[in-house]
Amino acid sequence: MTTRQVDADDRSYRHSLGIWHILALFFSSRLMLLLAFPPENLITYGDYQHYFNLASMTRQGYYPFIHYWYEFPPIFPYLNIGVYFLAGQQLKNYIVLLAAVLLLVECANLYLLYRLSFLIYGRARAITAAWIYTALFVPVFFWLGNFDSLTTFFVLLALLALVRGQNRLLAVALGLGAMVKFVPIILSAAAWRLRGLKIALLTVAGAALIGVMLFAPFAAVNPTTTLASVQAQAHKSSYESVWALLDGNFTTGNFGPLDDHFDPAKATTPLNNPPVVPGWLTLLPFAALGLWVLTRPRALPDDKLDTAIFAAFTFILFVLWSPGWSPQWQTFLIPLLLLALPPGRAILFIIVLGFINFLEWPVILSRGLTALLPLTIIARTLVLALLALELFRRLRGRR
Repeated sequence: MTTRQVDADDRSYRHSLGIWHILALFFSSRLMLLLAFPPENLITYGDYQHYFNLASMTRQGYYPFIHYWYEFPPIFPYLNIGVYFLAGQQLKNYIVLLAAVLLLVECANLYLLYRLSFLIYGRARAITAAWIYTALFVPVFFWLGNFDSLTTFFVLLALLALVRGQNRLLAVALGLGAMVKFVPIILSAAAWRLRGLKIALLTVAGAALIGVMLFAPFAAVNPTTTLASVQAQAHKSSYESVWALLDGNFTTGNFGPLDDHFDPAKATTPLNNPPVVPGWLTLLPFAALGLWVLTRPRALPDDKLDTAIFAAFTFILFVLWSPGWSPQWQTFLIPLLLLALPPGRAILFIIVLGFINFLEWPVILSRGLTALLPLTIIARTLVLALLALELFRRLRGRR
């Protein structure tokens, strides 16, 4: 064996050793956390109890989309029911099992972040990104709070497929991701920029076909509750955003009590004040800005880097436009920022956003201090606007 071959093998060995060591620490530290503390204490500020309550409705023979409307697409509700039955319908077992399932998803997210960083920047930057993600607290908090790590998985998988030119995998990732939450479909704009309008349209068509296939059985059984489920998010009152301040809504984005889910009319009836400015009207300037940026000639020589920055930019633009803000959206924003910005800048924005959002939830909202909400909402909006500006400047080749 030649010296060059030995060096190549050594680099390959060190490459594998680095990420697998990080993954081992990532997995083991979170698993120890899950085993060391009472399960109920770990989910105090999260939605696991709500998910358990929804799954427990199966004991009375009620299933989402069939007997009641559900505000999210089918993948998580039925995954949640499966976890509920495997846990023996016991809350403590359910918490541990759901957290374990989502921990595996989080490990996949870490690896996808590493692979994307490796493709765009190389091994050293990929290892740095993996260590940063491992050290952050925000992903830990939301891992034990909700299921957005599953959304993040499909966002990163779709982005990886996009930069690799794997169009079929891209369509599958976007289609399945949209059946967890509709958010991943935003990446179709990045597909348009990188691969052209035709590929983007074909990708969206493939993703839509997957959505139709998953919704079709429910629509065949009960079209009313299925349609109400699809419409629910679009009719939600504004919450935790500048638009919510304008509308006078000082609450979270939760829907009403579980009993309301048996009434399809409740899915399209906002709980709080109606919008002062309709969502379609606020969409126009943001869509125009996004389209303008999308159609600018690329200033960066590396298409993969351009795609990562543009993807982060479009997600930030969506968040700024959205009538509501969910703190768990940080789950998919964090890896996008680690891919789009230099590590130091990414850490700065992630920490600032994290502190602002923890001040908002759980500190302010859990204590009923809603008069302080404008402080955190305005601060977060300014930070997001600065992020959008910085990402745009980097798209134009400026630093």
